[in-house]
Amino acid sequence: MKTKILLLILVLTIAFGANSFAQERTFKNGSAWTLSFIKSNPGQGVAYINSLKTSWKLVQDEAVKQGLILSYKILNGNPSSPDDWDLLLMIEYKNLASMEGNEDKWEAIQTKVVGNQEDRKKLQEVRLSQRTMYGSKVMREVVYK
Repeated sequence: MKTKILLLILVLTIAFGANSFAQERTFKNGSAWTLSFIKSNPGQGVAYINSLKTSWKLVQDEAVKQGLILSYKILNGNPSSPDDWDLLLMIEYKNLASMEGNEDKWEAIQTKVVGNQEDRKKLQEVRLSQRTMYGSKVMREVVYK
């Protein structure tokens, strides 16, 4: 009997002890964001930001109307070093799953706003003289419960 009680105490101690080491997750995943890091070329910052208004912004506005994205933002600031980016383009999606499977809709928006493949190529050539892409990243927003 004494052995059974000691065994029960040992099992309960291990069970409660393991539970005390578990970390409670006090947050949930929020919306998903794509972030594009861009460095405007010398003397081209204003021209590049102005060009975003006539194409990138219009594409995002249409994507919001169609429910493809929730919102978007452009952040502009001073680079922290000569090799740092100065513009951040942000696009907010409901979740990671909503980023997939809408290629046809995005293609239609691009064609409506920017034009055909040749028109898009010309726009990209102009942008090459205005900016350098530093990369992009997908992140999820943290929402506390």
